[in-house]
Amino acid sequence: MPLQITGALGDPDLIRLPWDIPLTDWPSHHLVDLPRGISRHVVRFVRLSGKVYAIKEISERYAKREYQLLWDLARLDAPSVEPIAYVTGRDEGLDAALITRHLQFSLPYRAVMSGTLRPDTLTRLLDALAVLLVRLHLTGFYWGDCSLSNTLFRRDAGAFAAYLVDAETGEMHPMISEGQRLADIDAAHTNIFGEMLDLEAGELLHPSIDPMDTAEDIVTRYHRLWNEITQDEIIEEVDWHRVEQRIRRLNLLGFDVAEMMVRRKVGTGRLIVRPKVVDSGHHQRRLLRLTGLDVEENQARRLLNDLDGFRVAKGLRHEDEAIVAHRWLAEVFQPTVEGIPARLRGKLEPAQLFHEVLDHRWYLSEAAGADVGIAAAVKSYVDKVLVHKPDEKALLPEEPGGLAEEPAGLQ
Repeated sequence: MPLQITGALGDPDLIRLPWDIPLTDWPSHHLVDLPRGISRHVVRFVRLSGKVYAIKEISERYAKREYQLLWDLARLDAPSVEPIAYVTGRDEGLDAALITRHLQFSLPYRAVMSGTLRPDTLTRLLDALAVLLVRLHLTGFYWGDCSLSNTLFRRDAGAFAAYLVDAETGEMHPMISEGQRLADIDAAHTNIFGEMLDLEAGELLHPSIDPMDTAEDIVTRYHRLWNEITQDEIIEEVDWHRVEQRIRRLNLLGFDVAEMMVRRKVGTGRLIVRPKVVDSGHHQRRLLRLTGLDVEENQARRLLNDLDGFRVAKGLRHEDEAIVAHRWLAEVFQPTVEGIPARLRGKLEPAQLFHEVLDHRWYLSEAAGADVGIAAAVKSYVDKVLVHKPDEKALLPEEPGGLAEEPAGLQ
């Protein structure tokens, strides 16, 4: 059988690699030295045309299967490595190979450690792994071998973001079953207990960390997150303040609300919040496309949450998104901004004003125990907050001719 490379082959130099010899024997000039996690298979990194690829020797059956699973995950925007191709028809006796793009700035969990793994670092790793597993389960993906070793971690400010790197044992389903979820959690418990024992034996574990407690901890974190995301919330009437509470909790956990569904039953509303994790800058792009408002990412997220709540409140879930956005602009955003006295509007940009009004409404509603409404929130915000704020425009010195100087260091 002749050599065959199947996939989205963007770099022709991949064809010229020495596929006729085992990965363990590849000449060093083809390779780049990067941290590698523990793997059952031989894995090497190569740099071609400024890009780094990970190559794993694996049987033909599993190479094809994992390549397809990784593509399925990429299509669903799940956090995983990007598949490039799989190679078959190598010399007799050699396994096939799976090629993935190396995830920039990512590290296996052992490389995250600087000396001894401390409790706070481990907590952040477990949080990231729990979020990853929940994201995968929401897509219908059964991992089968969840562990720290099969995960790559990127530093994310004070936390970590986790990515699936090994889908060899995975299965994609329209919806994951309860039995599959529990089996994945059981595998995670067993694997992480073993990994902690391994670190302990190598004197890489902080003395205060107990391997069994750590294994139990990932189970607890997963279930807490899964329940927050998937549980039904029953309310006597559709109180949109309660909806916003739920959205805020999900945002803090790293999830954005893609859809909200409300069913009424004998005067009771049953609220189901379905989250979807989106990439950085998604909110800015979506808001700009729908409304023409060009704002910061966190502002965009807040405005879109309000727009999505408006869609549900008005019974417009099946209406075209652009039409809903036009109505929201005309009925909510613009009246709110125009409700600010003209003499005070220059204090903040319109999107920031709207965001702060929503925040003020949130606190007022928390105190009142019910939604106070936008009109009352605007009046209270103007009287109690905005009048005491400095005018932002006045804080920027102006050059002759009226053009504001660019603050130092922002060129």
